[in-house]
Amino acid sequence: MAEKTYKITAETGIHARPATQLVNKAGQFSSDITLEYKGKSVNLKSIMGVMSLGVGQGAEVTIKADGSDADDALAAIEEIIKNELGE
Repeated sequence: MAEKTYKITAETGIHARPATQLVNKAGQFSSDITLEYKGKSVNLKSIMGVMSLGVGQGAEVTIKADGSDADDALAAIEEIIKNELGE
């Protein structure tokens, strides 16, 4: 299992456009990928799950990937987070 924590610095947090990008990217991998925020964990391949968390600016989120391509999945998702949402 691979995991990494990120701080969301984007003023709008994880809103519809970056959430869609994350879900689409996660869907390209066979690994189970989750997004954790405030003790809740959702499937990163579910747009409704991601949006239900209401992740705002300044939030810390953890992405976990478990499967044969977990490291590649985490790297691809990290690129979206760094480019669109924070650090």
